[in-house]
Amino acid sequence: MANNAGEMKKAYNRICYALSGIIIFIAAILIINYKPVSGNQASREEEPAALIKTDVLYSVIRDGDIICRLGDRFWSGLIRDVSITDKRFSHMGIIRINDSRITVINSEGDTGHGRDFVNEVSIEEFLRPAVTAGIYRINAFDGALLSELSIEYLGIPFDWKFDMYDASKLYCTELLYVICKRIMPELELETAYIKELKMNAVPLEAISNSSNFTEIFFVSAENKKLTLK
Repeated sequence: MANNAGEMKKAYNRICYALSGIIIFIAAILIINYKPVSGNQASREEEPAALIKTDVLYSVIRDGDIICRLGDRFWSGLIRDVSITDKRFSHMGIIRINDSRITVINSEGDTGHGRDFVNEVSIEEFLRPAVTAGIYRINAFDGALLSELSIEYLGIPFDWKFDMYDASKLYCTELLYVICKRIMPELELETAYIKELKMNAVPLEAISNSSNFTEIFFVSAENKKLTLK
C-alpha cells in the first residue's frame, strides 16, 4: 500500500510540473508577442472608416429631409426584412441643419452603447455603420417642419414593443409617423403586419415606396457581410 501511495504521489507531482511548464510557456509567448495599443489605435479598431462618405450628400440635403441607411450589423439584416419589396434600408432619421451644422435626429435601439432613445448625432456618426444611404423629401409640406418638431422628442425611450399607437416610446419610423400625423393628420404611412409582434409596424419602405416622399439620392457601398436585395 505504501509503495502504491508513493507512486501515486510521484505521478501527481509529475502532472503538476507538466501543467506548470505549459502555463509558463503560454505566459512567455503572450508576453513576447504583446504589443501595447495606444488609445488612438484602439479607437480606430472600434470605429472602422465609414464606407459612405458624407461629402457626397452635402449638395443635395435640406433641413427636414429623411435619411435612411442599411447598417453592417447582424440585426440590420433582420430589420430590413420587415420591408417586403424594398430591402435597401434598416434605419432612418430626420436631418436637422442648424447654422450649417448637419445632424440627424433618430430613435435608436442601441442598448450596448446606452442609446436606446431618441437622440441627435452628427451625420458622419449616423452613416458610420452604413453600407447604403438614401435621402428622401416629403412632398405634402415643408420638410423643415419635421426638423423643427423632431427636437421635442429628444430623450424619449426606444419602443421595444413597436406599438405605433403609443407615442410615449418610439422606434425609428414611428418617430416620423408621429410627427407627420401632427402636421397633417390625414397623411397615412404604409404599415406591415409583424407576426412575431402580432401588430402592425411602419417599415422602411413606407418611405422609399411611398408617393408621399421623393427619393433625392441613393448610394451603396460594397459589403461582403450582407447581400443587398
